[in-house]
Amino acid sequence: MLVEPDGKPGTGGRRACPNRLAARLEAIAEAVRWGEPCVMMDAAGSVTWALPLMCNARVLGGLVVDGVSMDGGDARGIARRIRAGCAELLRLAVEFNLTNGDYLAARRAAANRERERAEAIHLLKGGNYDEVRDLYLREEPGLLAAIKRGERRAAREIINRVLVGIYQMARSRPNLLKSLALELVVMMSRAAVESGADPAVVLGGNFDSATALAGLSGEEEVSGWLCGMLERVMDAIHAHKRFPNAVLLVRAVAYMEEHLGDALDRDTVARAAGLSGSHFSHLIRERTGRTFTEWMVRYRVDHAKTLLRRTDKSLIHIALECGFGDQSYFNRVFKRHTGATPRAYREHPMQE
Repeated sequence: MLVEPDGKPGTGGRRACPNRLAARLEAIAEAVRWGEPCVMMDAAGSVTWALPLMCNARVLGGLVVDGVSMDGGDARGIARRIRAGCAELLRLAVEFNLTNGDYLAARRAAANRERERAEAIHLLKGGNYDEVRDLYLREEPGLLAAIKRGERRAAREIINRVLVGIYQMARSRPNLLKSLALELVVMMSRAAVESGADPAVVLGGNFDSATALAGLSGEEEVSGWLCGMLERVMDAIHAHKRFPNAVLLVRAVAYMEEHLGDALDRDTVARAAGLSGSHFSHLIRERTGRTFTEWMVRYRVDHAKTLLRRTDKSLIHIALECGFGDQSYFNRVFKRHTGATPRAYREHPMQE
């Protein structure tokens, strides 16, 4: 449903009660805040999910699905279909330029940093660090090792612990924060070069970045700068020949296989492969001639064909295991790609 900025349906829509209007507005606002579709449940068990319609950073309304009941006994299945619906809603809205995908991606990144920072605060409480330098020296070897292994998540966790420790122990010393942030970048760059990354790529932007750091103020800005530098360093490592494209695709496929029943998106799979979303899209297009979405659907269909040929699992079980959300959608997509329904394919497997 298309709704106006006041939560009311667009032309031709049905009227809604004040409580439902309020739920729509809250869901749209939360989606803007977190950068992804928001799912909410009211006291009666009715579910609403929404995504903002945007022009630049201005919210023009929203795409809303509401009044969905969780009754029926298969709450897990309903929740899985809702997640799949949310992912598809976001994909379509970005594809048809109905929302600001870059803005929402930035909000998601900020939300993830805040979550990681909260986790770091919790872990830091048991660290018994007396000085900022003590924290830095203890965490440095782990950070170096994570960078050399290409483990982004582990590196991010260490960066967050260091930043949180600096914030808590040196709040009134902003120059110390910047000094240690710059020292971390130098150390990360050195680790990247030692791992085989092209020095020109790693070090080329450091001068401009250091100049930008001097003009930053506040914890959030410095944190964002440092996290951005970490991503640049990790991208440089994975671009090196020791991490060839074929290896990265294997990582992506392995992650997809493990999470095939989930609502996967490009950026999630890209992170699992150690790539930025844009580079991953380029790699997929270069290797397969398809977009990520086309590649993902083709992979789901191929896996479904294997299950249909080799197992006696029910069609709905196969649909959910392959990430199609429901059997009706599974039937449509499968027939579009194979020319046969899943049932017909199982009875007479095609020689392809």
